Amino acid sequence: MKSNGLSFHHPVAFWLGCAALTSGVLAHLPMFIHASHMGYRMAGMPMDAAMLLGMAMIPAGLLLAAYGLMPRFNQMRHALHGGNHLHFHIADGASLNSEHWKLVTVLVLALAVDVLKPATLGFVMPGLTKEYGIGKQAAGWLALLALTGTTVGSIVWGRLADSFGRRAAILLAALMFIGTAICGAMPSFEWNLVMCFLMGASAGGLLPIAFTLMAEMIPAAHRGWLLVALGGIGTSAGYLLAAGSAALLEPLFSWRALWLLGLPTGALIIFLDRFIPESPRFLSNAGLDSEARAVLAKFSGVPDHDAKEDSRASATGVKHETADVFRLMRGAHANITCGLMVCGVSWGLANFGFLLWLPTNLGSMGMDAGAASALLAQSAILALPGILLVIWLYHSWSSIKTLVLFIVLTTITLLVFFILGLRGIHSATAIMIATTLLLISASGVIAMLIPYAAEIYPVQLRATGSGVIAASSKFGGILGAACGVLGLFGNLALSALLIAIPMAISAAMLIRSGIDTRGRRLEEIQEDVLSKDKSAVRSGRR
Repeated sequence: MKSNGLSFHHPVAFWLGCAALTSGVLAHLPMFIHASHMGYRMAGMPMDAAMLLGMAMIPAGLLLAAYGLMPRFNQMRHALHGGNHLHFHIADGASLNSEHWKLVTVLVLALAVDVLKPATLGFVMPGLTKEYGIGKQAAGWLALLALTGTTVGSIVWGRLADSFGRRAAILLAALMFIGTAICGAMPSFEWNLVMCFLMGASAGGLLPIAFTLMAEMIPAAHRGWLLVALGGIGTSAGYLLAAGSAALLEPLFSWRALWLLGLPTGALIIFLDRFIPESPRFLSNAGLDSEARAVLAKFSGVPDHDAKEDSRASATGVKHETADVFRLMRGAHANITCGLMVCGVSWGLANFGFLLWLPTNLGSMGMDAGAASALLAQSAILALPGILLVIWLYHSWSSIKTLVLFIVLTTITLLVFFILGLRGIHSATAIMIATTLLLISASGVIAMLIPYAAEIYPVQLRATGSGVIAASSKFGGILGAACGVLGLFGNLALSALLIAIPMAISAAMLIRSGIDTRGRRLEEIQEDVLSKDKSAVRSGRR
């Protein structure tokens, strides 16, 4: 598929691997079907020969398919070892066309499938704990390992996407979705823990790569609002799919059916591969100019072959170096990276810690448990239109100022909770207003955080940077879960204050070092980052 940028390394190996992977998952279904007369309860059942053979076929098929889809190493030699590449850009002034909308649709579907994976965890928990006869504390390990997997996956997949391409990384995540579907047929809880970690890794890996590919394919005038809309729509669709699947399938086939959905949903992404191009910016950086031109011609017309020589040089300042996670913390992007990471960790603490424990804290303040749950549900509904405000401000005003604004609003709302908790105020109206504002502001922060990262980094580091920032939000969730277990979220006022402080610090860091990306070419953004860094260095020397 040259019009998509890169053909598979070995197409035969890829499709044979997909067949082996799928067959390995299907080999688990006979035992699942055999347990239908027991309500699909498989706990404690010995694995039969077919299941054991299937478990062997899955890693073998995954490795074979991964080998088949990765581009040839000699094609990637320039990217891996540095070289003098021709650099040209997408016609950023072009209008959105059918190819762009096909890509947007496919990435929304991919992101919805991606969100579906971890979102089903909440619906799986009740049936899983009952069937395996475990307590809530033991079941908590499932959520913790899934969250840890998303953190690791975001970093690993970002590195893979910067080394071997965005398209290959997305397809690898889809292959992992298929393989980890066997969670739904595991007789032992321990195997579910292993598979849940791997499922989390693939889910965490696909998320930042989808934003990276979108940022590099969409014309500058439409890039910002479409990135934010991608996150908002894809996330909402994923949660709706999880809830709908649970309502439809769980009563008929038990909680296990929700895990088995990994097979058809992963296969859907593989099927849609024909609509997923490789980024021409990645191809150009790898020295694959003819492939890059083919994608540009398909999406934005014929590229400008008469561009001046100086416009062909990369504006990143790190063009001849390989992607390296540690380079994010050095040079021109260091301050921005630190600010975004502090923000991500703070958001994870707020979302997976403070909000998770809010019903418990409201109960300790004297509010009825049912009333607390109803209040939070009403607040969530009231917060939904907030994403439209985020999209409008990000597109019409300023990307960095909008991000900082919502970080500041989150900080202020947390301080309101600090005051409410400190003074022991039990007003349902005050708590509803504060909760609604926190949900609006926190949702706005996460809706912009990864899209902004996908715009701010150079092509060699874009997927890696997006992955690290995504991982920081998941790492904040791990800290939030750990702090909750240790009882640090038992005090409403103290926990709100502890999160508000780093949130405010991140706002100060980003307003100082952040760059506005609204409607600007990605190469122009890099020039601005470098010039701002040089000015800061000169000021420091003086």
